[in-house]
Amino acid sequence: MQIDQQIAEIQNIVDDVLTMAKAKGATQAEASMSKVQGIAVSSRMKEVENVEFTNDGGLGISVYVGKHKGSASTADLSKDALALTVEKAIDIARYTSEDPCTGLADAELMATSFPDLELYHPQELDPQRAMQIAIEAETAALDFDPRVVNSDGANYNANHGMRVYGNTHGINAGYPSSRYSLSCMTIAAEDDDMQRDYAYTVSRRPDGLKSAVSVGEEAADNTVSRLGSRKINTANVPVLLHKDVASSLFGHYVSAISGGNLYRRSSFLLDKLGSQVFPKWLNIEELPHLKGGLASSNFDAEGVATRDLQVVEDGKLAHYLYTTYSARKMKKTPTGHAGGIHNWVVGHTGHDDKALLEEMGTGLLVTELMGQGVSVVTGDYSRGAAGYWVENGVIQYPVHEVTIAGNLKDMFANIRAIGKERDVRGGVQTGSVLIDNMKVAGS
Repeated sequence: MQIDQQIAEIQNIVDDVLTMAKAKGATQAEASMSKVQGIAVSSRMKEVENVEFTNDGGLGISVYVGKHKGSASTADLSKDALALTVEKAIDIARYTSEDPCTGLADAELMATSFPDLELYHPQELDPQRAMQIAIEAETAALDFDPRVVNSDGANYNANHGMRVYGNTHGINAGYPSSRYSLSCMTIAAEDDDMQRDYAYTVSRRPDGLKSAVSVGEEAADNTVSRLGSRKINTANVPVLLHKDVASSLFGHYVSAISGGNLYRRSSFLLDKLGSQVFPKWLNIEELPHLKGGLASSNFDAEGVATRDLQVVEDGKLAHYLYTTYSARKMKKTPTGHAGGIHNWVVGHTGHDDKALLEEMGTGLLVTELMGQGVSVVTGDYSRGAAGYWVENGVIQYPVHEVTIAGNLKDMFANIRAIGKERDVRGGVQTGSVLIDNMKVAGS
């Protein structure tokens, strides 16, 4: 069956469910359904370890009886099962407390335009080809250097899916998507030292992935370069967050400006709209309609239309991010962020990666972060780290078992430079980030 026909069938199911909900007493209702088919192959030591096929799908419905909400879901799409699911949601709504902020987003906020964002690039889910790719990556890694002595395996994943969302305001829209990824993790040993590292690639398009050989070799190179890691003395030094981990810094910013934390008054950026948070040269754009973007969508999880947004302008906090519920709590307008952000593109200072090391001079290049020691309430930041010690812009030796600490307010304000070579493998696209001064706790 063609993908467009499948989506049309699901839209019909969503329409039927919404009609049932209204007939059974719901004043408003929304339903969504996703369906995913995929293959996952893992190899270890050049042999296939697992082959998994997935064919998952399910429909969820939320009904609103006045200001009472009930939700239910089902993987059975027969008419009887759908009717029972709607009944259960209505029953639950009758027992939930009244909440004046609950309900659908306003009708005028619903998406009405659905351009093709080029998210769907299907390729046959061929297990033989998937096995070949995983083994090829791992073989390249294990053959890269004799110090690569073991492997945690290579993993190849391919998923084709679709998503449909509809509500009683009249929106009933769906789109297909695809996602492919390949990763490899290796272990290297020299004398008494053992280290582990990895590499990965991800894309909407199968031909958008890096080659299996390059992923394997990158994983091995990363691992070997960590041999001989040392501890360093505790000091306050500049820290350069490599682009592979820098997106997490902006992930904390996302949490701090999200409506859920704001209405609970649990964010260090509460009441800071329009204030200077980053250096004046820094801008961050959200581009939800980026063709082929990993976080692209015409509408959010509530059907609210997404739009381009300057989330940081001249270093200032330009917008908070609201779902319908959090917007009503704060007496604001939803921003289309139910379900997360949509392709943040972080500005840069024009430095390539080599120039960033030179700009830092002496300090710590961080390539791995561990732990969750970050408080969005206070901004306090403390995470385990590994990377490389840099002197006069040149990497000297690998470093492990250190902690980097500071406060997000200071870290944001003290960003000195951001690289132009961006990591585009997630919802935040950013280059490496140089922070002027942080506490690095070592020996």
